[in-house]
Amino acid sequence: MSATHRHTLICTAGTSLFANLGRPATDDDHPGRTALVKANGRASWDEVAALLHRIDPNERLCGAEINSVSDLLANGMVAKGRLHLLVSDTSDGQNIGAVLEDYFRSDGWLAEVHCIDGLRDDEPRVFRTRGLRNLAKAIGRRVRESGPDFCAINATGGYKAQIAIAVLMGQALDIPVYYKHERFNAIIPFPPMPVALDSSLWERASGLFTVLGETNEMVAWAEFRDEWDERFEPLVNRVEVEGDEYLELSATGQIFHETFRSKFRRSKEGRLPRAAAASEKRDPVLTDHAWKRARAPITRHLRRVTDEVPYVTGCHDTYWNPDLPATPRFRLSAGEVEGVYSDGSWCVRFRVLTTAGDGDDLGVVVADLNRWLAGARHPAIR
Repeated sequence: MSATHRHTLICTAGTSLFANLGRPATDDDHPGRTALVKANGRASWDEVAALLHRIDPNERLCGAEINSVSDLLANGMVAKGRLHLLVSDTSDGQNIGAVLEDYFRSDGWLAEVHCIDGLRDDEPRVFRTRGLRNLAKAIGRRVRESGPDFCAINATGGYKAQIAIAVLMGQALDIPVYYKHERFNAIIPFPPMPVALDSSLWERASGLFTVLGETNEMVAWAEFRDEWDERFEPLVNRVEVEGDEYLELSATGQIFHETFRSKFRRSKEGRLPRAAAASEKRDPVLTDHAWKRARAPITRHLRRVTDEVPYVTGCHDTYWNPDLPATPRFRLSAGEVEGVYSDGSWCVRFRVLTTAGDGDDLGVVVADLNRWLAGARHPAIR
């Protein structure tokens, strides 16, 4: 894919422009700096953006973000198209976002600012557990929207940890990552990782990673006890609350999840079981329990799974607890595909029957069912 086809640029953004405007004046300053300092003091962000257009974008005064984007364009590494600016969850972050969005839109970019929740340096734990994870989520979402073949990442601006996450995400997703080195005034490309990662672990545990990856809340470890694998340990943070153990994805775990979720969308075709014929589809089967009001929603859910997923032929329950909530997902259990469904007060587990043969990989089935479930909850991401 030619670099000029990479028309979506994902850009980490810091506040180097404000730092430049906040330092003491010197005799070597650019003639336009005085007007910029005054506009900055009035918090007139549209005026700041307009004044910046009077200055060569390669001037250091303009800040790392404008400098680096200008160089990427000039060197043909990206084409002007969409520009996603990922800013910190601070007042300075939002203000620099307003300036850069106005500046780049006036320059012909389809620029959009994304404030990353929790990406703030005054709360270290929030920064580590929520901010960096949300940064990985935001990058993954932008890549899925545009397609990895059309994206590049500019990891020049922002906190050092922010830059590191952007580099790791790009390398994992095989997306070009660029960094403008201030001292050498040169664009440095980061090469892709020299090894391919095995996706089978994520596919088999995609339900667990989807549950942990889509929330900023901790989830009780006991919910995943039956499906736990020691290889998950480097990807999670364990937190004890009043004697109970809870899990949350680490920033590395979020990168792992975002990477394979994006790659799965491209790799699943040709790996899924054949579509079932209409004559193979069966009605949901529920054993004789006192289901009460739960029978109707459970039956509807099992019918949706059967009707909407082409290779599913039927579902029947295997476990029922009227007093135990659970998080809906799909998983592998004893070599079979199992679904978990709950309304928050009860839970049911059910076996999913498919057209998969003995030699077929059920991990890809589990991952695709979790993709379907995410889309059923949030249709825009299907």
